[in-house]
Amino acid sequence: MTLSTHVLDTMQGKPAEGVPFHLSKDGTQVAAGKTKSDGRTDDLKGVQLESGLYHMVFDTATYFQGQHISDYFYPKVDIYFQVKNSDDHYHVPLILSPYGFSTYRGS
Repeated sequence: MTLSTHVLDTMQGKPAEGVPFHLSKDGTQVAAGKTKSDGRTDDLKGVQLESGLYHMVFDTATYFQGQHISDYFYPKVDIYFQVKNSDDHYHVPLILSPYGFSTYRGS
């Protein structure tokens, strides 16, 4: 099973570059990195996930501070997701603004 993510900044209307993140399972870090200029990352390539509960944390405070945005409500976004079929591809997009966020299972 493979995993990808894509972070979009809805306030600025562009991909969110430089958002640090880490992925863990059962308290053990599986991957970490940050988004590129297109809001995606290569840091999840090669990560093979097994069935179970995963926790992905996006450090949005670091991103907003890098964009010179000091007024934001969510310094981190924690996403828990369940992997049931290890043959599937899982895509976890994050739609982000200083005062809100949304996520869903993409394709």
